Amino acid sequence: MTLVPRLGVNIDHVATVRNARGGAYPDPVRAAVMAAEAGADGITAHLREDRRHIVDDDIARIMDEIGVPLNLEMAATSEMTAIAIRHRPHAACIVPEKREERTTEGGLDAAGGGGRLADTVAELKDAGIRVSLFIAPETAQLEAAHDLGVPVIELHTGTYCDLVGEARLVELEKVRAAADLADKMGIECHAGHGLTFESVKLIAGIPAIRELNIGHFLIAEAIFTGLPLAIQEMKRLIRDARSTVC
Repeated sequence: MTLVPRLGVNIDHVATVRNARGGAYPDPVRAAVMAAEAGADGITAHLREDRRHIVDDDIARIMDEIGVPLNLEMAATSEMTAIAIRHRPHAACIVPEKREERTTEGGLDAAGGGGRLADTVAELKDAGIRVSLFIAPETAQLEAAHDLGVPVIELHTGTYCDLVGEARLVELEKVRAAADLADKMGIECHAGHGLTFESVKLIAGIPAIRELNIGHFLIAEAIFTGLPLAIQEMKRLIRDARSTVC
């Protein structure tokens, strides 16, 4: 039987709305609790160096209040490593980060990451944190992840989501091939970025993918339907997509 991928819900953009007014509402921790109650298998939050959405206190409160795993997205810096080790989330996903970007753009260059990346991976693993790398679906990046000894990779699906027609199908096959290669390497494969009700279906149908992390679309859809209904519909689509390959 093919396992249905877990759904991790990223609550960053609830904090984006909060920070637009500089107040306390809407509270991303309330969103995290609500997401868990609606069936999210985990919560993802990206503590950026510029603190443009999630802030340090959010991480502490999420750790205290949710009963599902926290996946902390972070840059490979000494500051973020220290924060992760202090809070010890279930998982830490190392992502690329540029100050000028609107959101995380593209995958981490694991192949050219150098000593800082290797040091970060080692420090997080020593602290008992499950480490993953957010990478493009490219063989060189998977080989680098394998060499670094990470147990998990998350494939960047943003390019797939941005394309249409034949070009999207070509990118889908790249994601599928990368997921299969990760599985052969003994690395658990996750995927995320840009996924919607429409674009999630073919990605969720890839048997080697074990988890999907989705945020911006679910938070946007919640404006119209509420967060629980948006999460439940996403889980239904993931479940239906996987049932066709069982």
